Amino acid sequence: MKKAIRILGAFLLLFFVVTAVSCSDDDDPANNDFFAGTYKGSVGYNDSDNNISSNDGSVFVTKIASGTKYNFAFSNGIPDLNGVEFNKQGDNTLVMVGSTATSYIRIDNNDLKILYIKDGKTWTANCTR
Repeated sequence: MKKAIRILGAFLLLFFVVTAVSCSDDDDPANNDFFAGTYKGSVGYNDSDNNISSNDGSVFVTKIASGTKYNFAFSNGIPDLNGVEFNKQGDNTLVMVGSTATSYIRIDNNDLKILYIKDGKTWTANCTR
């Protein structure tokens, strides 16, 4: 009986490890009810008091409960962008509602592109997963 319990315990442990490892970066932010992922690359921020730029930055993206809004947590002391609303474009791409040629956020499984200007502040990102 002890041997059976040990084998079952080992199997359950292996199952949880495989399940945790199989949660890969292949998650698609456009097709998941819940999404959290880190994109790495160049990030920047500029306002009247700050000029932050890094080629080795990151942005942690999470989908919030509304289902169409996302939060963007930047590294390097860059202020977060929260509650940005998106529309799905094509199969796997999300585009910020109200995007223009000079202010946009695009996100898909592999890439995050940000040029977001609001109230004299500018956020930029060119990142991949």
